[in-house]
Amino acid sequence: MANNPFPYSDDNKRYHTLYYHNKHTFGGRVYKAVLNGGFTCPNLDGTKGMGGCQFCDGGSGAFTKPLSLTEQLKSEMHRIRQKNPNARAIAYFQVHTNTYAPVSRLRELYEEALRFPGIIGLSIGTRPDCLPEEVLDYLAELQKRTYLTVELGVQTVHDRTAQQFGRGYDYAEFLAGYHALQERHIRTCLHLINGLPGESAPDMIETARTLGALRPQAVKLQLLHILQGTPYADLWRQGDITPMSQEGYIATVVEQLTYFPPETVIERVTGDGEKAKLLAPLWSMDKIRTLGGIDKLQAELGSFQGKRC
Repeated sequence: MANNPFPYSDDNKRYHTLYYHNKHTFGGRVYKAVLNGGFTCPNLDGTKGMGGCQFCDGGSGAFTKPLSLTEQLKSEMHRIRQKNPNARAIAYFQVHTNTYAPVSRLRELYEEALRFPGIIGLSIGTRPDCLPEEVLDYLAELQKRTYLTVELGVQTVHDRTAQQFGRGYDYAEFLAGYHALQERHIRTCLHLINGLPGESAPDMIETARTLGALRPQAVKLQLLHILQGTPYADLWRQGDITPMSQEGYIATVVEQLTYFPPETVIERVTGDGEKAKLLAPLWSMDKIRTLGGIDKLQAELGSFQGKRC
């Protein structure tokens, strides 16, 4: 638009949305088929911890008792095609750590997904400390023949925070995994969480500034949700955790976006906590207001993604 200073936009958005990226990459909207590959995690199996990170409720995703991968894909594509009969999708291995297995097992699952009609790529959620050389070599092979994204949970660049919630690796270990992916030209999406206990808005903005300097291909910005059954739920009930306000979250995200290069795809600026488990903050269920608030504040401030790069 004529009054929009941001180049990667066909509308009023002042950040590089996933919708824009997919439109200009694939010629239209692309959906995510969310899958459970039956993986565990070093923070669950005792390798680095038990019970997961303090905010973890045991793994997100539609299939808590997984069907076969093909049955999951049938179900997900049916769901997606009720919205759009001609939809294409990316197979999203979301639950737990999806490179935490021998390459033979990874190959079996990833190739099964790629053979399914309508699947045009893979998105693989994992940890930077679960990328051994043989896995990296297979991922490098995959990215030459399909649209591949590896999603890394970093959450914060501050090791003191990561130790508190039990991430199980430090920032230096994250950097090693990230650079190993970049050296192989593998599209990488970084996950950040705003509102972690003990972090101020400047801390969160510093995370964005530091990660923006790495020039990732994509990022997801997420609010800390307090979910039933997690250690953080107990701390919240005791008054030891105060969730972010909606206004505070919006202001923080608007400032964070200024530090990401314009070409970095912002795959998410807020997320959805499972309504049956969400304890706080309840305002996060009003996603439309949050998204509108980000757009409004960016316009009021003359702000846009990459302004401070």
